[in-house]
Amino acid sequence: MGSIRRGLTPMLGVLGLTLIAGTALGIERLAFSGGPEGGTFQYFSNGIAIRLSKNVPDVDVSNIASAGSLENLRRVNSGEADFGIVYSGDAYLGRVGGLTNDTRKYEKVYVMAYLYGAPAHLIVKANSGINKVADLKGKRVAVGGAGSGAAGVAERYFTALGLWDQMDVEFLGYSKAASALGDNLIDAFWVFAGFPNSSVIQAAAGSKIRILSVVDEGLAAGFFDKYPFYTQLTIPAGTYSGVDHEVKSFQDSALWVAGAHVKPKLVYDSLADIYSREGLAYIARVKSTAREMSVATGLQGVVTPIHEGAETFWKKQGLTISEAQSAR
Repeated sequence: MGSIRRGLTPMLGVLGLTLIAGTALGIERLAFSGGPEGGTFQYFSNGIAIRLSKNVPDVDVSNIASAGSLENLRRVNSGEADFGIVYSGDAYLGRVGGLTNDTRKYEKVYVMAYLYGAPAHLIVKANSGINKVADLKGKRVAVGGAGSGAAGVAERYFTALGLWDQMDVEFLGYSKAASALGDNLIDAFWVFAGFPNSSVIQAAAGSKIRILSVVDEGLAAGFFDKYPFYTQLTIPAGTYSGVDHEVKSFQDSALWVAGAHVKPKLVYDSLADIYSREGLAYIARVKSTAREMSVATGLQGVVTPIHEGAETFWKKQGLTISEAQSAR
């Protein structure tokens, strides 16, 4: 009997390793490209990655840091990442080869869902003497990390106003920019994220700040005619400490995207989990900005094709798929 057991032991070991290997091979390992530390993208990508890894069978999603929207667009298009968060404007311009200094067409990126609206914040110290956008001529302005969606929008906006080449532009992430403003190393910084934003709160805690209106100058320069996917909005008074008046701004839509290589069922199952009642409640706890998310607004701000799995999901939720959104 002992000899039988000794003979079985190696066989059971081999069988166990085979089963473990088979289980590992059955797991879909996905990369979710998020954003810089302290940014809204990173809260969303990390929160979604954690929940999907726990709730969707045989799926393991890893959150990876990123400069932001433009880097995510390129990563997802190349297959380096499976999921990402990309602004609607970047997805549109990338698809038609219209990105600044980049005529490549990113046609393998498909939308899954609308997450939230990201408005522009242009922050200066209240005692800086900078009262309007035109006053930034010759000033040191942080516009977000290189390759970020924030930097891309800033370049479009300030170029339309004729200011891009007349400012001392610095590519700094939000948290570093807030610190740099407090230390008087820059004169202004640009944030393109849902409000309230943690880095703007950080800046307001250290100094009295002013948020400049960016709408009137944009209208006069034809910015909104050239980029119709940007919509105007108001940042409410009291959103940030010391800013007791409404600020006119504009926003883009932050979209959850997937690569063409991602299986439709996986996209469908991911949306079904996150857009369940429990999933939406969870994401809202991760980041209050997610309170905007709902089935009804699932395709808000989407002007490019959606993933096949997403099309199936949203049709089952009763949403109408426009011609521009249909990938089929």
